[in-house]
Amino acid sequence: MRKGENIYLRKDGRWEGRYPKGRKFNGRIKYGYIYGKTYTEVKQKLYPLKIQYKTLQHVHGFSAETFGEWSREWLEEVQDEVKPSTLSSYYYKLKKYIFPVIKDVSLNEISLDTGRILLKTLQGTLANSTIQVIFRILNKCLNHAKKTGRIVSNPFLDLKIPKAKSTKVRALTLSDQKKIMRIAAKERRGYGIPALLALHSGMRIGEIAALKWEDIDFETNLIHVQHTYQRIKTIELEQKTQLIFANSKTEASVRVIPMGETLKRLLTKHRKHSKSDFVFSTNGHPCEPRLLTHHFHKICLKAKLTNIHFHQLRHTFATRCLEAKKDIPSVSALLGHASTQMTLDTYVDAMLEQRYQMIQEMENLIA
Repeated sequence: MRKGENIYLRKDGRWEGRYPKGRKFNGRIKYGYIYGKTYTEVKQKLYPLKIQYKTLQHVHGFSAETFGEWSREWLEEVQDEVKPSTLSSYYYKLKKYIFPVIKDVSLNEISLDTGRILLKTLQGTLANSTIQVIFRILNKCLNHAKKTGRIVSNPFLDLKIPKAKSTKVRALTLSDQKKIMRIAAKERRGYGIPALLALHSGMRIGEIAALKWEDIDFETNLIHVQHTYQRIKTIELEQKTQLIFANSKTEASVRVIPMGETLKRLLTKHRKHSKSDFVFSTNGHPCEPRLLTHHFHKICLKAKLTNIHFHQLRHTFATRCLEAKKDIPSVSALLGHASTQMTLDTYVDAMLEQRYQMIQEMENLIA
């Protein structure tokens, strides 16, 4: 039995009213429901809800699909635009930190207060730097929802995220660098060459793991960096990981690095004993990055150096280049940075000595 607009008498004797909350993932109307003992009771409750959600759709957007539904659709849309490791990071952070709080919230009901609740939850367990990363992912997701017309605006853009303390990766001192280089050069079976390659080229560990002999031109003394090999969390198998060999995604990452004589001698000697297409391999496959890290930590142990990470070798290379008074655009290109500003921001400490010298030279001119 039905009486009135979207008000029904149920078999259990109660009256049921329904009101449109927006559109579902499949485009159909999503309804909300209220119940009461009488038709009048339901009608009185229903009217303000209809007004509320009509206003909500006008102000915030029509999409009543949940954030969980939309975020999965968003991941599918961007999967060909980002690196596999980036996609894996998006999924992991969404599932671990965001879904427990807002997975079932409709897109058009996400508000600034929703963001504040999520922020408060995360602040109890995570560092500010991690929280910033999480909200950057959230904003990408919600901005795309706006772009596709599902919501009118992204309410999280007005949310004030606490700033993270900048923790810069320190370069090795020249003394420590020479210790590592001496020991690495003596390692058996070429186990020290990846560390030396990083120190002489600034390549990332994933790029070193993916390097093929065909990427090295021994006639022109150039190394072509165009692939990466990484272990990432898989989306389908949750916490389990897989190794991914992929093309470098950004134009800046695909680059050419000149090879000095020292590095050329090391690689030429290593090539004589290689039986793989890859410069560093295990059973014909590219060597896993964490195995390269394992060998590097053994070198650090012999050098009696603690708390040294492989990525510091890249920073050490950049710092030595800057100390040699090389121009910022050239160093930025060697590192595969997207901009010279990124290089300046990352290596501000290395530039400080040059600034001292510049001021001294300026004062000498005007003295």
